[in-house]
Amino acid sequence: MADQDHDTEHSHPGVGQYVEIGIILAVMTLLEVVIYESFDSGLSTAIGIPALLVLTILKFALVVMWFMHLRFDHHMFRRFFYVGIALALLVYGIVAANWFLGEQIGFCCT
Repeated sequence: MADQDHDTEHSHPGVGQYVEIGIILAVMTLLEVVIYESFDSGLSTAIGIPALLVLTILKFALVVMWFMHLRFDHHMFRRFFYVGIALALLVYGIVAANWFLGEQIGFCCT
């Protein structure tokens, strides 16, 4: 029975693929630092902040999928993870909207 379970497992990536993902993550981190430092040079926050958010989400997805092996796990675990992320983003969006709207109408104390 144990031999059958072993045969149905997915093959995990080799060291070379982990190095590639590490290099991609390093380049993305460098890009984030460049964007952040560009705020002093006049980069608009309307462009820079969304770019940083997108890079952060992409880096998070790469780390979770490759280094935490979610890409190779059973689809049920991926669904649990995605539902948790969706709920977290929903709560974050509600809090951010509440803060933004409260500031617009004068209810936020900063």
